Amino acid sequence: MNASHVPLIDLTGICRSYRSGDVVTRALRGVELSIYSGEFVAIVGASGSGKSTLMNIIGLIDRPTQGIYRFAGQDVAGLDRDGLAALRRNSFGFIFQQYHLISTVSALGNVEMPAVHAGAPRAYRHRRASALLARLGLATRMFNRPSQLSGGQQQRVSIARSLMNGGAVILADEPTGALDSKSGTEVLGILKELAGAGHTIILITHDSNVAAAAERIIRIEDGLIASDSGRDAGRVPRSSVAVAARHANGTSPPLWAWLEEAARSAFAALAVNPVRTALTLSGIVIGVASVVAMMAIGRGAQASFMERASAIGTNWLVVSRAGESAVTSMPLTLADAEAIKDLANVSGSMPALWEAGILRHANTDMNAEVIATTAEFRTVHNWDTAKGMFFTKEDEISGNAVMLLGATLALKLFPNIADPSGSHVLVNNIPFLVTGVLESKGLSEKGMDRDNNVVMPLRTAAMRLYGKDELSEIVVSIADMSRLQQTKDAIKSLLIRRHGREDFWLHDAASAFRKAEDERRSSNLLLGAIAAISMLVGGIGIMNIMLITVAERTREIGVRAAIGARTADILGQFLTEAIVLSAIGGVFGLLLGVLIGIAAATLFGMTVIFSITAAIGAVTGAVVMGTLFGFMPAFRAARLDPVVALSSQ
Repeated sequence: MNASHVPLIDLTGICRSYRSGDVVTRALRGVELSIYSGEFVAIVGASGSGKSTLMNIIGLIDRPTQGIYRFAGQDVAGLDRDGLAALRRNSFGFIFQQYHLISTVSALGNVEMPAVHAGAPRAYRHRRASALLARLGLATRMFNRPSQLSGGQQQRVSIARSLMNGGAVILADEPTGALDSKSGTEVLGILKELAGAGHTIILITHDSNVAAAAERIIRIEDGLIASDSGRDAGRVPRSSVAVAARHANGTSPPLWAWLEEAARSAFAALAVNPVRTALTLSGIVIGVASVVAMMAIGRGAQASFMERASAIGTNWLVVSRAGESAVTSMPLTLADAEAIKDLANVSGSMPALWEAGILRHANTDMNAEVIATTAEFRTVHNWDTAKGMFFTKEDEISGNAVMLLGATLALKLFPNIADPSGSHVLVNNIPFLVTGVLESKGLSEKGMDRDNNVVMPLRTAAMRLYGKDELSEIVVSIADMSRLQQTKDAIKSLLIRRHGREDFWLHDAASAFRKAEDERRSSNLLLGAIAAISMLVGGIGIMNIMLITVAERTREIGVRAAIGARTADILGQFLTEAIVLSAIGGVFGLLLGVLIGIAAATLFGMTVIFSITAAIGAVTGAVVMGTLFGFMPAFRAARLDPVVALSSQ
């Protein structure tokens, strides 16, 4: 059969019913209609007659409840959602009464939109859209947004958009309804020109004066064709049907181009309401900043902890009294320390008397910790002099008034002297000779300054300062830490034999460090959980804002679907917005976390070590969270019925 005798649009027994509860409304009641390529048809009817429903079915944004719809000889009932989108994209152009332009995009961007979904190259889209706008008298307004255009100009943009992919069939729904008479006349003139160029024009109107511009007038009443003025077969261009059929399957844009357009549109949409966007980002920002700062401070604390541990060693244990009363415990003595030294696996046994003292030099007074001990101090703590020399065995036996200064005390008492060895310092108003300065050991695991002390012979402290030789503790160094428990049992047995009871405590450094590390790890886990909760709250915030966004942009979704967006296009568009939102939050969170870490190091003297892995992980986690929580709103947007979305307020 000759192509001119094959209807482009062929409707047979088309019915459309809507159910609301138990009420069924029949909008179309068996429409029989054939429209040929190149016709300029006006479908006229009063409000509620079914003309808009008929237009939606012809434009493939709604499906009939019953009947057969053939487009260019193909039954469209077999096409799925994306198949219908492809046919709309490549064969139809829509001109709406309310224009339905996307407010966040310029006139040029709105016109390009059908070609974006068709996968056309960017340069081609820009060139063709510019030419269409110029043809319609909008060459100087193509970069304006819809809100900056008059009603007539917006309708011209809508017409240009309908032609972007060829527009073999143009559906114009009350195209002059929102325009003044002059603009309306201009729009009708453009439609006549398009009909003369071979486009199939289907004009939906209630105004008989507008319908008079068409070559064929079809009147619809109560869901049925009431009258049809008939067609002029001689005006049908033979090329139109071929164009429509050839593009029916459509194409998909390359992935990189699709991602670029999705990201571009996402940034534009987020920029519309910056305050809301910023509030939505807060949860993600706080979560990422917490992770980055926590990990940096935690790693710094870990490094400092290990540095201190290596400085003082962990191969020792402490024997201390279980009570201060002579009734409850016997004092620890130098003889106890000597006896412990003879045990197997003991490499050193340091007796120690710890007391407070006041040091004075010139006009400077300092409170310090006095450690009275023996030369075993050097072996047990691996702590030697940085300047000068350690006291001698003769000093221990004779009780000579000699001592070593900790690095902090030496600096404060002798700020202008590099080596104070040979100088005298008053300890509790008793003069002592400084023989040297100890190596610096920094802070303890509890944050105390290890260098704010003095070390002197045990006998000297007992005779000259405190009048007692009872020990505060005995520090024992262990040769083989794998045999720590056996050594502890041996010390325990020895002291029970010597004291007649267990009136002492044993504390090993390794256990103390492990406990401190466990506490630090637990603290990190707690902070990590707080950060994770913050990110979770941020993810929920993204989901909520995306649900609101979908509700606010329902009509935009309908427009995108009408001009040929696939399900994946709409899903990807809104999912990309969620990802972009969370990525922005992740980046700002990363910057905030770095600033917090720098502030902690600058203001509080903390050791801070940033981790690239932790930073990347935190930002990646934010993006993953945004993706997971953004999927449901995006999926809801993608599954919206085009005709329902277009009719939303």
